[in-house]
This record gives sequence, structure tokens and C-alpha cells, in this order.
Amino acid sequence: MADDRIELAQFLNQQYLCESLTIKEVQLLIDYTDMVTFNKGDVLAEIDEVGDALYFIISGEIGLIRNDEGKENEVARVKEGELLGEMSFFDKRPRTVRLIAAADNTKMLKLSRAMYERLKVEHPFIAVNLLEHAIVSLDHLFRRVSKDITTFANYFYSPGRK
Repeated sequence: MADDRIELAQFLNQQYLCESLTIKEVQLLIDYTDMVTFNKGDVLAEIDEVGDALYFIISGEIGLIRNDEGKENEVARVKEGELLGEMSFFDKRPRTVRLIAAADNTKMLKLSRAMYERLKVEHPFIAVNLLEHAIVSLDHLFRRVSKDITTFANYFYSPGRK
């Protein structure tokens, strides 16, 4: 167990989330989280739920699935080293996508809303770093999806296509 914590702290220390944190601060952040594991096809969160936790993917992938008139479409995939669930967590509005594990043994650190509230009070520097990472994470997701939409639109609506 102690070896797992050391390995986890070393992994996190290499991630953007923790690049400005000391190893002690990374270990403190770990203390506020729980490790959760999902297998391919497991549902992490449903459409219309309000997010009550942030997730940081340690290994594996999560698909963001939208239900369009009964047909499920994967709109994005979140991978190792990325944050997940930040939109609904911070704006407290219902999710517009289902979060489904896209790989077996997908491991994530889960930071509940209650623990985030404690973190803000007890270690505001760590909480600010987490918030900044959430902003960057949303930006990366938006840019990926925008690029996919642009590519799709160019393919279908390019001059000469009928």
C-alpha cells in the first residue's frame, strides 16, 4: 500500500495537474482522494446527473457518450493524465453526456465535493492548482471537439461535394 502511494505520487508529480506542487503537496492531494477502478462498459455517470466529484485518470480511458434520438455517439475520449467531470462539478448543472469506461482496469482518483470544499479551506494553493488544471482540461477538450467538428464540416461541405 505504501509502495502504491509512492508510485502514485511519482506519477502525479509528472502530470500537469501537479507540476507546480511539491511532492508533499501531491501527497496531501492524494489524502483527499479515493482510488476508484472501472472496467470497460462500466458507467461512471449518467446524463442529467449533477456531478458530485472530480476524477483524474491514472490509467485507461473514459468515453463521453451523447444520446441523440436514441442513438449513442461518442463525442470525446478522456485519457490518462486528464481531469474528468469538471463541467458539472463546478457549474452544478446536469451532465449532457454519459461517462463510460472505454478500457478495462481504468483507474482514477476521485475527489468528492465535500473533500474539495475541505481542500479549498485547508490547502488553498492545491485547490487553486486543481481549478487551473480544470480550466486547461476543459480548453483541451473543447479544442479537440472543435477540431473534429471542423474536419467533419470541411469533409461534408467542401466545394465540389454534392
